Amino acid sequence: MIISLVALLGATLFTGAALYITLVEHPTRLGLDDGPLLQQWQPSYKRALPIQSGLAVIGGVAGLLAGYLTKDWRWVAGSVALLANWPFTLLVILPVNKRLMALDPRHANSESRGMLVQWGKLHNVRSVLGAIAMLLFAAAFAR
Repeated sequence: MIISLVALLGATLFTGAALYITLVEHPTRLGLDDGPLLQQWQPSYKRALPIQSGLAVIGGVAGLLAGYLTKDWRWVAGSVALLANWPFTLLVILPVNKRLMALDPRHANSESRGMLVQWGKLHNVRSVLGAIAMLLFAAAFAR
């Protein structure tokens, strides 16, 4: 069924992007000095936002449709995990994002670095939610 494939693909792409940020991009940028660290994070965040948010919606909605059509709880559970990225991001991560976006990289310091370390830990949750969704979708798809 095409909708199942769309859900699995959306969750897999979301998870891949989230894991890349968690395992590669963010740890690498933390090796930069405070100013360049913030200067790199700000445009990276702006570019990643529409990609990851779109993939979460596409995968989550497709998963709900697949769950409705197949009556398989794994599609619904995976969709809940994937779509949970939205409220988690809006309620927990967005306040940190707004503070970081408002800073001028020329005035970055240990406080802005601390916020970026915190941001990375919060972003790890997005990676885990995506991985849960992807694994549930893969198990349902393989059925």
